Amino acid sequence: MGELDDYELLSSEVLFRGRVLTVRLDDVRMSDGTTARRELVEHPGAVAVVALDEENRVVLVNQYRHPVRARLDELPAGLLDVAGEPALAAAQRELVEEAGLAARDWHVLLDLQTSPGMTNEAVRVFLARGLSAADTGGFRPEHEEAAMTVSREPLAEAIHRVLSGGITNAIAVAGLLAAVHGRATEWRDLRPADAPWPGRVGQR
Repeated sequence: MGELDDYELLSSEVLFRGRVLTVRLDDVRMSDGTTARRELVEHPGAVAVVALDEENRVVLVNQYRHPVRARLDELPAGLLDVAGEPALAAAQRELVEEAGLAARDWHVLLDLQTSPGMTNEAVRVFLARGLSAADTGGFRPEHEEAAMTVSREPLAEAIHRVLSGGITNAIAVAGLLAAVHGRATEWRDLRPADAPWPGRVGQR
């Protein structure tokens, strides 16, 4: 019997279904035979991009995030909410739409499960290099993105702000730190841009 076979889903109830998120209440039989009730948030998954230019500057976007009532510096990113769209294509689209950039070289930098105690959200962070200007194709940002700003910052300065608390978005923190490691090891651990993504199994 595998370890996961020790945990059995007994029942599942949808409490709320929104445009992006679904809140579910599950009863689960645990490995010791007891039953536990777990509230969880279903999420379609997302992609993010560490875009590095030839001067070793990283592209950052800044936008308002309502749950924390603050503007945050983040990586270009977006939901995997287009049916059938591969993660790489979504990342390429988001880099064009949010930063007006295309990239020649794409690799997987890291995969994240952002808060597995309460959500199945999985995020794939790509490394994009060989940047060039791109036509946004008439894309019109709205809501929070309407006031989004785009900047480039030396990677070393961005890391300093991570460690001093100036950059707190979890995906950005993980991606920036991974980029520093990757550069220090001459990118030897990078995976191809279409590498399997087992952490996203079962999501749409």
